[in-house]
Amino acid sequence: MELVAHESVAGVYPASGDYLHALEVREPRRLLFVAGTMGLDPVGKPGADLGEQLELVWGNVRAILGSAGMTVDNIVRVTSYLRDREYAAANAEARKAALGGRVVPTTALVVETLESDWLVEIEVLAAD
Repeated sequence: MELVAHESVAGVYPASGDYLHALEVREPRRLLFVAGTMGLDPVGKPGADLGEQLELVWGNVRAILGSAGMTVDNIVRVTSYLRDREYAAANAEARKAALGGRVVPTTALVVETLESDWLVEIEVLAAD
């Protein structure tokens, strides 16, 4: 599999340093679509605050990827659903830390979550 970053696209505003406009995945063997994953512990209890939920959600994503023999290095797209726009900076920092500084196409949306104590939900696309 080959990854080709499309950071600079003629006629399109520049991407900031923490995401790409597009990432081309050439000849992947497998694609893994991970459903929106919350910051819940193994019994389904949400973390007490945003920081704890971000730790839990990325731990859950790593476990799901591991079940398919993948790691965060296989992530080629991230979508975040945030309960409050004030969570954007912490979410971006957690994503950058989880990906080891590697940038991928990403989108963050502010939404009303299904449960009021769910503060963040993240879905990813992984490939190898």
